[in-house]
Amino acid sequence: MSWVAWVAVVAGVLALVAVGLGLWVWQQQRRLTARIEQPSDAPGAAVEKPKGQLVAFVANPSKPDVAQLRAAVRKAAAEQYLPEPMWLETTVEDPGVGQARSAVEAGADLVVAVGGDGTVRAVAEALAGTDVPMGLMPLGTGNLLARNLDVPISDPLAALQLALDGTDKRIDVGWLRVERWESQVDDDIAEAADDLPADTDIPRDHIFLVIAGLGFDAAMVADTDDQLKAKVGWIAYFMAGVRHLHGRRLRIRLTLDDRPVQQLRSRSLLIGNCGKLPGGITLLPDAVLDDGVLDIASIDTRGGIAGWAQLFGEVVLQGIGVRNESAAKIGRIDHARARKVKIVVPGGEHVQVDGDIVGRSSEITARVDPGALVVRVAR
Repeated sequence: MSWVAWVAVVAGVLALVAVGLGLWVWQQQRRLTARIEQPSDAPGAAVEKPKGQLVAFVANPSKPDVAQLRAAVRKAAAEQYLPEPMWLETTVEDPGVGQARSAVEAGADLVVAVGGDGTVRAVAEALAGTDVPMGLMPLGTGNLLARNLDVPISDPLAALQLALDGTDKRIDVGWLRVERWESQVDDDIAEAADDLPADTDIPRDHIFLVIAGLGFDAAMVADTDDQLKAKVGWIAYFMAGVRHLHGRRLRIRLTLDDRPVQQLRSRSLLIGNCGKLPGGITLLPDAVLDDGVLDIASIDTRGGIAGWAQLFGEVVLQGIGVRNESAAKIGRIDHARARKVKIVVPGGEHVQVDGDIVGRSSEITARVDPGALVVRVAR
């Protein structure tokens, strides 16, 4: 190859290098220009923060310190760069069902129930089946679900932080249906959830997340003095229970799933989704919130105070994993499990769901809705 050819080749290579270098310089200039035009973190510059979860709070304004908690909620949201939280208060006409539904329709990523067990039931009624998680800020007397989820009971701000930072967990939901005498039942939550008249005799579902039941436990709840409960808390329930220790034993026809009907004599029949109660009592030690079944407990005593004393001892022992299987007990708890339950009590009895009396009925059914509710729990 002559020197002329070599010069031509070198010139061609240099031309290609020059073009490539020019393209690289042009790209760098574009990137630099883009950085200059993009808002910086310098003082006074508008910096777009990443969008966080939209949180809605459904609060019972009758509970103490709710106004102060609202200010704390806004402060916590601002500190964590969350959008302005929604604050929806319950009313006499609607204890929280409509408010929670409105929050979901507005795009809330989390709905927090601020109040007692009734507010929790109302919010859960609206959120069941939606996949929108429910957080808890317990302000009630029993705070039953919060106890079973290990949510802080006496520190609302710690409960708030758990709701914001926790993880989601699916739990089962229980539905109790009043098959007879629905018109004599008074449950604001169930009435707010449908379009039926309040005094309808059409059977409707009543949500429960912890324990429903009839007999002694419901009579105890019905007889609890509200003023005393406000002063001494859950101890008021036990003081009311003393007045019913000599109540009559019930004749119950019990059907579990598709099994044969059982004839029982019992003081109380409980249908549970989980089993922890105030005072460190565990009534249903085998109940698990996400196992897809309901736990049933038939509680019976004979022998007056002696029977109740033995029963109380059995409750304490089973809470630490010790079972008394003796057939000669005068105070006993018999356990069973099922997905569907039917209870018939001639003459009718008081019925309660999660500590709320709904009225009297002679026939009720209950079923479990597995994994229907998402709740926010500790990581």
